[in-house]
Amino acid sequence: MGVLMKPDVTAFFDDATNTISYVVRDPAGSACAVVDSVLDFDYSSGRTDTRSADAIIAFVRDHGLEVQWLLETHVHADHLSAAPYIQEKLGGKIGIGDRITLVQDTFGKVFNEGTEFQRDGSQFDRLFQQGDSFHIGQLRGDVLHTPGHTPACLTYVIGDAAFVGDTLFMPDFGTARCDFPGGSSEALYASIQKILALPDETRIFVGHDYKAPGRDAYAWETTVGAQKALNIHVGQGTSAEDFVAMRDARDATLAMPKLIIPSLQVNMRAGHMPPADEKGDVFLKVPVNKL
Repeated sequence: MGVLMKPDVTAFFDDATNTISYVVRDPAGSACAVVDSVLDFDYSSGRTDTRSADAIIAFVRDHGLEVQWLLETHVHADHLSAAPYIQEKLGGKIGIGDRITLVQDTFGKVFNEGTEFQRDGSQFDRLFQQGDSFHIGQLRGDVLHTPGHTPACLTYVIGDAAFVGDTLFMPDFGTARCDFPGGSSEALYASIQKILALPDETRIFVGHDYKAPGRDAYAWETTVGAQKALNIHVGQGTSAEDFVAMRDARDATLAMPKLIIPSLQVNMRAGHMPPADEKGDVFLKVPVNKL
């Protein structure tokens, strides 16, 4: 039954980070999940703001919904997660891929976190593996492990909709970068083939959009069929060899995301800030020549 269900999907676009967050609702009830929420952060002042998360909270309350899951497709490098803030207001369990432990180990060293930083994923309520399933009311979700952008990336297939995070973008924009620690263009190609093996009519919801050249409006919904036919990086049966050569060359030209340093420190903690000092003040570290 779950495979045939069509969840109601509402998108929230964050202009500052080009991130799309989603509220995914069981059409037969009030249960919902929030995918890839955003905590607003001004790097120059070090100040956080909750306006993006508050818009989601207002939507959930206005529609009488019950949040059961706060799903993260991966440890984002371009925005901070608002999952703990939304959880405090609305409940729900925070879920991410079980390979989060690899990310925590890698960046625990980069940020010199010391032994008090747990690298076992225990900051999250649920660690998903390939093949796991979960429910949003009567709506079934299935988990695909889709590494490449990061080792812990997941795709959540919920009814007829797939939430692919940063694995695929809109067909006219292509695919995600693979040059972060633990990334792999070979792994990304294999992961994308997993997604493209879903039925052609499967709706795909992407994690970011940057408006491809010639496109006037932001977009975030497409289909497996459209990706197979039109994706500029992997469409028309592009070979693994050609994809890897293209992706690696392109990644060598990209700058680091503006918010990578705060994002990684917070998101590897399930959206929590590092522990406060004895005065109650919170600090983020800037590693020099490490990224």
